[in-house]
Amino acid sequence: MRILIAQINPVVGNLKENKRKILEGIHAARENGCSLAVFPELALTGYPPEDILLLPQFIDEVKKELKEIAGATQGIAAIVGLPRANAKPFGKPLLNSAAVLFEGKILGFQDKTLLPSYDVFDEMRYFDRAEERRVFLLFGKKIAITICEDIWQHAALSKDVSYPLDPVAEYANQNIDLLINLSASPFSQMKAERRIHVVQKAAKTLKVPALLCNQVGGQDSLIFDGYSVVCDAGGRLVRLGNGFQEDYMVWDSEVKADELVAAFDKTEETYKALILGLKDYFGKQGFKKAVIGLSGGIDSALVACIAVEALGKENVLGVSMPSRYSSEGSVKDAVDLAEALGIELRHVPIEEPFQSFLDILSPEFKGKEPDVTEENIQARVRGVILMALSNKLGHIVLSTGNKSELAMGYSTLYGDLCGGLSVINDLTKRQVYQISRWINRERDIIPVSSLEKAPSAELRPNQKDSDSLPDYEIIDTVLEAYVHDHQSPDLIAKNHGYPKELVCDLIRRIHRSEYKRRQSPPGLRVTDRAFSIGRRFPIVQGWV
Repeated sequence: MRILIAQINPVVGNLKENKRKILEGIHAARENGCSLAVFPELALTGYPPEDILLLPQFIDEVKKELKEIAGATQGIAAIVGLPRANAKPFGKPLLNSAAVLFEGKILGFQDKTLLPSYDVFDEMRYFDRAEERRVFLLFGKKIAITICEDIWQHAALSKDVSYPLDPVAEYANQNIDLLINLSASPFSQMKAERRIHVVQKAAKTLKVPALLCNQVGGQDSLIFDGYSVVCDAGGRLVRLGNGFQEDYMVWDSEVKADELVAAFDKTEETYKALILGLKDYFGKQGFKKAVIGLSGGIDSALVACIAVEALGKENVLGVSMPSRYSSEGSVKDAVDLAEALGIELRHVPIEEPFQSFLDILSPEFKGKEPDVTEENIQARVRGVILMALSNKLGHIVLSTGNKSELAMGYSTLYGDLCGGLSVINDLTKRQVYQISRWINRERDIIPVSSLEKAPSAELRPNQKDSDSLPDYEIIDTVLEAYVHDHQSPDLIAKNHGYPKELVCDLIRRIHRSEYKRRQSPPGLRVTDRAFSIGRRFPIVQGWV
């Protein structure tokens, strides 16, 4: 059987556009001499549609569009992911389904069995689980269909959940010829490697070829990397879709293929993910231009590089907003970065508005020494300037805070936290430096001084981040151990040789800053434990 795996980039809720992509995929399959076209999980609606699913008229429209898609399957079959109404009088109102289409008809549905409700997933809010695992006969082949999570349980890779049944194992005695998985599997670092392993494990167990068709594209905080997979009956990887772009991948089950060796560079993959996430966040909403406050520091430099790759240099505006505490070197670094990237840079000094605020507040501050209050005023003046330019010019402000700063609360509400999207809020400070050095691997785009100088907010004389924070190496180690791995303070202190008091203090800072993170812009998720989505801790709590 010759199959086209249509790795498409749907737009959540845009049924007409998603239908168009599906019809184009069916046409491409026909043009390539394929018998079957396979599409991702919830391809017709995009993933995740969230509470749009609760609108009855939306589900009615999905049903109408599916009939039109079915009508285009003359002489060819297609498997399309979509939500549909649950006919049972009990349970959740919907099913997450794969529709099997052939010769203008809907042959039937395979519903999703395992419904994840952990991390970024909340499928039990909407869907009822499948009651049976069906086998479909197409072109003389017995085909089993699973949907995303259904295939993961078998590989036992999830540390968040263990289900009472394994859909892959249930097909072991049904003499199937092919296993197909429709996925909307979001990117996190090195996720593609795990996804390949999952397909390989299923293929080896069932002793049949297995393929996974994955969604690609950005959706709010989530990024889908594609990398659709085909493994042969021995579990060898024989086809791998492109990463971070739409792809039509053709595979013929009757033609023996050479084994592929997949190699992924964590730094490069993360950079590509951030570019795609920003590009689709803008493009799918009709935004074109971004404005970034360029401080001369490493964080804003990295965000500017990502923005230029995603939007084009002509669509990125940098703004230098020096204060009385800004060093000449930092101002020069902002200029040099803008020149290297080819973006426009405007200079808007903040001395006058900052002094005006000091004058206005002087009677209220009488008798009190300068402290973080005056530092935050500077950050908020810059936020006002960026938002004013956003309003006047129609540019979206990109926030430049990293995960380490957000964890420690080393940021200012209504100041550097303002914006329409936080681009690097899931990168630790160490990762910011790693990606920045990777960008400079061939030539210096980010100024070397931005990489080498000590991090500083430059909000008071000779300020360094280390005045208020431990070394970022320590912060990032504790952050990853506690937020990513949920390790206890005792274990973290023991494993890394840190004083327990220091570890506990950092953990307290993480929780004290929860209220800030709730008010920050949506951010792009690139790890398994992002602050922006998937991690749910109360602001008011008495445990920590």
